[in-house]
Amino acid sequence: MSLQPVNPRYKPYKGPAAGWGALNAVTRFWLDSKQPFKNLRALLKTNQNGGFDCPGCAWGDSPEDGHIKFCENGAKAVNWEATKRRVDPAFFARYTVSQLREQSDYWLEYQGRLTHPMRYDASTDRYTKTTWAEAFALIARHLKALPSPDHAEFYTSGRASNEAAYLYQLFVRAYGTNNFPDCSNMCHEASGVALGQSVGIGKGSVTFNDFEHADAIFVLGQNPGTNHPRMLEPLREAVKRGAQVVCFNPLKERGLERFQHPQHALEMLTNGSEPLNTAFFRPALGGDMAAMRGIAKFLLQWEREAQAKGEAAVFDHAFIAEHTDGVEAYLKLLDDCSWEALQAQSGLSLQEIEQAARMYRRAERVIICWAMGITQHHHSVATIQEIVNLQLLRGNLGRPGAGLCPVRGHSNVQGDRTMGINDRPPVTLLDALEKRFQFKVPRENGHNTVEAINAMIDGQAKVFIGLGGNFAQATPDSPRTHKALQSCELTVQISTKLNRSHLTVGRDALILPCLGRTDIDLQASGPQAVTVEDSFSMIHASYGQLEPLSGSEMRSEPAIVAGIAKATLGNHPVDWGALIADYDRIRELIADTIPGFQDFNQRVAHPGGFYLGNSAGARQWKTASGKANFKANALLDDLLPPQVRESGETPDLILQTLRSHDQYNTTVYGLDDRYRGVRGQRDVLFANEADILRLGFKPGQKVDIRSLWNDGIERRVSSFTLLAFDIPAGQAAAYFPEANPLVPLESAGVGSSTPTSKFVAIRLQAASGGNLLGSSATS
Repeated sequence: MSLQPVNPRYKPYKGPAAGWGALNAVTRFWLDSKQPFKNLRALLKTNQNGGFDCPGCAWGDSPEDGHIKFCENGAKAVNWEATKRRVDPAFFARYTVSQLREQSDYWLEYQGRLTHPMRYDASTDRYTKTTWAEAFALIARHLKALPSPDHAEFYTSGRASNEAAYLYQLFVRAYGTNNFPDCSNMCHEASGVALGQSVGIGKGSVTFNDFEHADAIFVLGQNPGTNHPRMLEPLREAVKRGAQVVCFNPLKERGLERFQHPQHALEMLTNGSEPLNTAFFRPALGGDMAAMRGIAKFLLQWEREAQAKGEAAVFDHAFIAEHTDGVEAYLKLLDDCSWEALQAQSGLSLQEIEQAARMYRRAERVIICWAMGITQHHHSVATIQEIVNLQLLRGNLGRPGAGLCPVRGHSNVQGDRTMGINDRPPVTLLDALEKRFQFKVPRENGHNTVEAINAMIDGQAKVFIGLGGNFAQATPDSPRTHKALQSCELTVQISTKLNRSHLTVGRDALILPCLGRTDIDLQASGPQAVTVEDSFSMIHASYGQLEPLSGSEMRSEPAIVAGIAKATLGNHPVDWGALIADYDRIRELIADTIPGFQDFNQRVAHPGGFYLGNSAGARQWKTASGKANFKANALLDDLLPPQVRESGETPDLILQTLRSHDQYNTTVYGLDDRYRGVRGQRDVLFANEADILRLGFKPGQKVDIRSLWNDGIERRVSSFTLLAFDIPAGQAAAYFPEANPLVPLESAGVGSSTPTSKFVAIRLQAASGGNLLGSSATS
């Protein structure tokens, strides 16, 4: 019998993903934008030719089919950005920064669009209006005063366009540093590192059309129903045509179970739905590497049995011989791994591993997808290379319906890296820039996100410029990150909406309001398009549709970058103003220096854009060996990091941080999480009911959460409500950014420096008062 108390704010969700629930949510956000009729026109242009690219996720678009091409969370993103509410000088006159810090992240962004450049006045603790010229001059003065360009940090959000990102990296390298911490460092950095070493390119090898030809699609550590809802349709269609959709996720997320298509009238009218998987496995947190190795070990066993019987081979020997290197060392590693170790670390039974292996073997063409459930671990690089190893054994790379698919988050995070936003840039990029622009390009590696935070804390970085995003909340170890920003001489935030980074100020601080994807970008030569790259290496043009709220007081990201560059460097190495007058000129420079972009302006004008290409997808291996590399990484002896074991305490649970359904990255659209049944609250801890009782608590009780790390720093969040949830024993989950203070800055992935937000050792204790929901806490 469940001890979960009656709680009006927590009720398990029974419906399918999308469907009527999604339509209701879209309608609510549409009306709440305060300009619904304008926004309806904008929504109908989302991801359409001549329209704008969705400011949400990086999932690609289907071929032209006449369908509406936005999902529930895409509609939220559009209406959230295209609001009539304004955060203007009058707003800042009403509130001190200290008063704004007391508000929730949701309240801050809900206030509306930033409309004017603002400068922080420490004497009054308020932001006051400034001019663009004054803002650019202030930034230039600070940058020129630094003893070294390496004392500045230049952060990039994944929503920056290709044009803005290209100008940004050009300016920063002309200024003299490779300090490019960016949002990739916190999500798919491990994918880029692992794939670069294994197959020679840090991107996925599949296209959208490959999903139509796959016999099996493995989905690892991903929740597409919330994070990439447009992915649900190809998964549904795969199941309907008889393909296997095999999910590995500790939580049985609704977006991996059933789907009701909002554009299928009969399905909506009958309240029907379709399954989204044919098998669902629930590994231990961090156990996916062992699970994939277990599948490979079964394949090796069956390969030897087939050889002994003279039957058809399990491995693709021709592919392995022609295209790969290192298979012998990898097969020896498989032999040396015991089944006991693989079961213990994966959290799966031998029967479950065998079932997954048989599904993999039966499929002629397999796509493996993954997201941050894979990338945010200490051993994420090794885990992704294990995924590659598995695909190499059967030649599931470089042919239709097969390949590797890291599913990116931000809508242009992949494009930003393509444009050169990279703290460890390839030599080929630096050579191309130096040749084209005739200046000495810095060659030393710069700072990633973790390194940038440490540099600011240590006083080695004095200026922080954020091109979009919410650095203060997106990063781990929140109190230390906030301290890092506050120790700067200058912090600059280029943003559309108010967020906590604007309130985590340096000694001097600027807010620079920028146009969003939905806004018309009018420059000297007329309305401008920007471009983005999706997860399938497709390059799309994006045209804003709505008049900006405050005219010239809001500027485009390329124009802001160019303004900072001109104030700092003059017309070196380019005429920045001329580039902003016509973005075609920026794209011509991209075509001159970035591989795959020849005839950029002509090709992007084609309906649907163009395919950038993928060397691994073409079976061209840009690795040192000239082949795809099997990587023989040893399994960890213990998933618990040494710093946890050395703390002298045993964890109560292992925590992963995740998004709610009313959230995209750090943007909180609302306080509900429909698919998990949570309403009006975010400070919650999902845990197995047996664990709650084992630890001496009751469902609904409020607890303080403390993370374990042997460095003398106490990391704690308070008054989180325990919710009994269908989650494997020993595991827990909580929303970020609320749980980010628990993630140690030093707890980062080997080879990637990605924060390990999916594996945090925690202990619980009763919160002061220890209220139960259902009593005064819910009244």
